[in-house]
Amino acid sequence: MSTELASDRGLRVEEILRAFDLRLGSSTSGVAYGGSFIAKPSGAPVETRDPSTGEVLAHVLTAGEDECKRAVAEAHKAFLEWRLVPAPHRGEVVRRLGEGFRERKEDLARLISLENGKILSEARGEIQEVIDICDLAVGQSRQLFGREIASERRDHRLVEQWHPLGVVGIISAFNFPVAVPGWGWAIALVCGDTIVWKPSSLTPLISIAVQKIIHDVTAGTEGERVFGLIIGRGGAVGEALLADERVALIQATGSCALGDRVSAALAKRSGRAILELGGNNAAIVLDDADLKLALRAVAFGTVGTAGQRCTTTRRLILQRGIAAGFLDQLQAAYRTVHIGDPLDDKTLMGPLISSEAVDDYRKGLAEIKRQGGKLLAGGAVLEDRGGYFVEPAIVRSTKDMPIVRDEIFAPILHVIEVDSLEEAIEVNNAVPQGLSSSLFTTSLAAAEKWLSAVGSDCGLANVNVGTSGAEIGGAFGGEKATGGGRQAGSDAWKGYMRRQTCTINYGHELPLAQGVSFPVD
Repeated sequence: MSTELASDRGLRVEEILRAFDLRLGSSTSGVAYGGSFIAKPSGAPVETRDPSTGEVLAHVLTAGEDECKRAVAEAHKAFLEWRLVPAPHRGEVVRRLGEGFRERKEDLARLISLENGKILSEARGEIQEVIDICDLAVGQSRQLFGREIASERRDHRLVEQWHPLGVVGIISAFNFPVAVPGWGWAIALVCGDTIVWKPSSLTPLISIAVQKIIHDVTAGTEGERVFGLIIGRGGAVGEALLADERVALIQATGSCALGDRVSAALAKRSGRAILELGGNNAAIVLDDADLKLALRAVAFGTVGTAGQRCTTTRRLILQRGIAAGFLDQLQAAYRTVHIGDPLDDKTLMGPLISSEAVDDYRKGLAEIKRQGGKLLAGGAVLEDRGGYFVEPAIVRSTKDMPIVRDEIFAPILHVIEVDSLEEAIEVNNAVPQGLSSSLFTTSLAAAEKWLSAVGSDCGLANVNVGTSGAEIGGAFGGEKATGGGRQAGSDAWKGYMRRQTCTINYGHELPLAQGVSFPVD
């Protein structure tokens, strides 16, 4: 990057930070509860870096175990009042939050591109997801339905109803630093829960900006104290959050290894979890597919967010009849991908999040080659520039290579050839993860088989749509090692509430169910 371009980008960086009262190189608190930020939290500070240059953006003061406990205590205290607020009134607070994100959409998107590295178009889409989930949650606030069940006993009424659950701990990842936690807090708040949010330490400035918007919008309202932020290292803050019995539910997004730790910690205290973990997603392209459509979907699915989406296409399963031609077209498409500054509208792929992510990319490709895989395209670390840039890679693999079962969180695409739809389904389902999957075909019979009980075993099964992306309204989540949790729509709200079955006897007799007789004078 020339001195002139670097100077221009530096000015843009300062402008982006100023939008949220942040200064380049400064120290800022990453801990808030009770409606305000804590000036001097006790945790060790962390550096946040611009992944496009590797330069330090700011130093963030983090939470220690004591601040975590205080944040939970404040959230629990707030819950005792918030649960009594009528659900439509809670929905009004969330409606205002959605408006707050609408007003700051561009500011937030630019900050995401700066600190996370995803391109502006994707960053804007991420903020739109938060706006959309707020809209959905507002409507949901008037539809937290119970049900009445016919009782077998005379003069009895049997009903189910739902109550607020308590404090919800949200543990979120760097790749969707605003949208995915938003899926949780928007629904949880209308359900009557309060929030303690532990975001990724790789994207702390985005989290601080979100918390500032929440403070601005909720100040002076019934929701003023319902949301806490604890940026901190997982070994201290994360474990304290998991162990605290006042936290009724943990919503966690991250790797399958993170899910194992969360599940083990919650099992000790019978806590509840909504888990959305690793994805090792496959796109199947059959001989009869619309290849132009499939090409666009696969290209975005592999390159979008630099391969750092939970729904990234990591395995491409091609029927042999079209494999060679489709691969030629895909490699040609890869050559057109502009890799560079995510703040530039011409860029299609930004950097990886960190130097550690680049190391994982290198190690992953080396292991693929060791196991017999062949590099077909890309595979280079771009060392001619600052930051953490790599080329998206295409590798020819076989279905029995052990590494195909692993999720490498980088833009590496395994290509596997098969003879039939049945073999393709077998390959799709042969990994521990079960998040997203796609089939490209013009055959109605193939599409229906894919969506049947003998088809995809993933939580998301698409036809002629890529593995990446999900609309608000449909339940989002996966099966197997992906965790089984659901967020973002449908009846996912039930995960943030507790169900209560009630029997009301309005008569003067005491009949027992199932015809049991228990005569008492």
